[in-house]
Amino acid sequence: MIKELENRKVGAIVAENFKTAKVFTQYGIDFCCKGGISLKEACSKNGVDLQEVTEDLQKATVLPEEVHYIDFGLSQLIDHIIVTHHQYVENAIPALKAYLQKLATVHGERHPELFRIRDEFMAASDALTAHMKKEELILFPYVKAMEEAEKSGFSLSKPHFGHIDNPIHMMEDEHETEGERFRTISELSEGYKTPSDGCQTYRVAFEMLKEFESDLHTHIHLENNILFPKASELYAQMNP
Repeated sequence: MIKELENRKVGAIVAENFKTAKVFTQYGIDFCCKGGISLKEACSKNGVDLQEVTEDLQKATVLPEEVHYIDFGLSQLIDHIIVTHHQYVENAIPALKAYLQKLATVHGERHPELFRIRDEFMAASDALTAHMKKEELILFPYVKAMEEAEKSGFSLSKPHFGHIDNPIHMMEDEHETEGERFRTISELSEGYKTPSDGCQTYRVAFEMLKEFESDLHTHIHLENNILFPKASELYAQMNP
């Protein structure tokens, strides 16, 4: 795999799969303005290990296996959401903030919608960060405790937030707000379409935004349609 990639141009690698952009950014390799050099040359110029970069590029492009989340237990599903989706959001936000700020600065005069897209994403990133912390510190621990109590036959005191539907409804409302925000971003970007004068960074940023929205849809689906109904049903069983 190293031999296959080492002579390919960095820009061509990103053009083939935008997910590789995150790896290049991590290693400080310019895939936009200096994307015309080979991967081997780029690694040499940046003082990074070719094999290490290549391995990370392979990992970034591996397709996930199909999983049937409906069969997951509550704790298993929560762990999956945190490790897969919460971690994805946390990892994607810094790069997207940097890319969108750069686009607004460089292309904003010709494409003023970029300022609104940047601002909408900044607001979304702050809201989602706070949202995920509330889930991880308040709702998710109680759901896990319910499942453990039900399995062991122990009683569980009622939570400080009253009925479990209270935080669930709050999370669902916040999901709707962020879903609407990304509908706005999609409209402003004409479905994440890179304009004819857009550079490689422009295209990568829009592809990342598109992926971010897609991941958010899956993230929200797992919570709204699987985790929350199961948690609410278990709470009802334990509090007749």
